[in-house]
Amino acid sequence: MGYVPGRFDRDGAEHMNQIAKTVFAPVYPVIAKQIIERCRISRGRCLDVGSGPGSLGIALAQASDLTVTLLDSSVEMLALARENIREAGLSDRLSLLSGDVHNIPLPARSVDVAVSRGSIFFWEDLPRAFSEIHRVLAPGGKTYVGGGFGTAELRDAVLVAMTKENPDWKNFRDRNLGPENRERVAGVLADLGLPHRLVSDDSGFWVVMEKER
Repeated sequence: MGYVPGRFDRDGAEHMNQIAKTVFAPVYPVIAKQIIERCRISRGRCLDVGSGPGSLGIALAQASDLTVTLLDSSVEMLALARENIREAGLSDRLSLLSGDVHNIPLPARSVDVAVSRGSIFFWEDLPRAFSEIHRVLAPGGKTYVGGGFGTAELRDAVLVAMTKENPDWKNFRDRNLGPENRERVAGVLADLGLPHRLVSDDSGFWVVMEKER
């Protein structure tokens, strides 16, 4: 969506929430299913980093037995996420956490899977962010972090809809998911020595890490 964690006033947050509930609504259940299948996890604690209004975290809770924590630095986004959780009837499965990926307010080894869709492109310090995510992962814990739309068909449908609203949206998307960003992320992970694999296909661009047991 082009969501930048912590950089929205109430109107901007509500606009992003509306897009998430309309144009992007079909995307989240597909990505949630891919996370469950590719990470082979359906229960435990999930952390959604830069969660925005909570769309991905809610989809994950609906498709699994995961308990999900939504982490965001925007008070406005967390307020909307609380409303969305209540509407979904999932208040017992999802919780809110105010904080930033560069200093995650959770203890080490406390998360079974960390996910994020879209916020990675706005992290100011990639090495610190990935180090923090790795720190909070439990032994054997995994990540599914990046950006994408789940399928080529959904990607194309979102493009058509979003271009009507913003003619420059395709350029924005291509910059985020393009080879330069992929190479930058791969270089950071290599420098950190974190075991990982990069998924780059019709589903998007994703970093899958598994913490040593």
